[in-house]
Amino acid sequence: MVQVREYERADGTKVRAHSRWYPGARRELTILAVVALAVVGYGNSGGSAGRAGTGAGERLPSPQQTGVYPVHFPGWEKPAPRPTPTVSYPIPWDRSQ
Repeated sequence: MVQVREYERADGTKVRAHSRWYPGARRELTILAVVALAVVGYGNSGGSAGRAGTGAGERLPSPQQTGVYPVHFPGWEKPAPRPTPTVSYPIPWDRSQ
């Protein structure tokens, strides 16, 4: 983009600083946007790309359920045993605080 500094016209009108596009840049950007939209539109159109082997009226297989529900884990019904202490001697606790 071209940066135009502030200036004063011959009739005394002040023009603020601004930027403008190069000549032809809008046309080039428009062409690029149209091509990009065409590519995205063709990719999302569901064309024959990526669907090899599907003829007219042929249905794709649907996924089958492979899991068994509800899920049960080993030892689900009985609770875990209480933890055993790891020290065999008494620990003195200072309770004065």
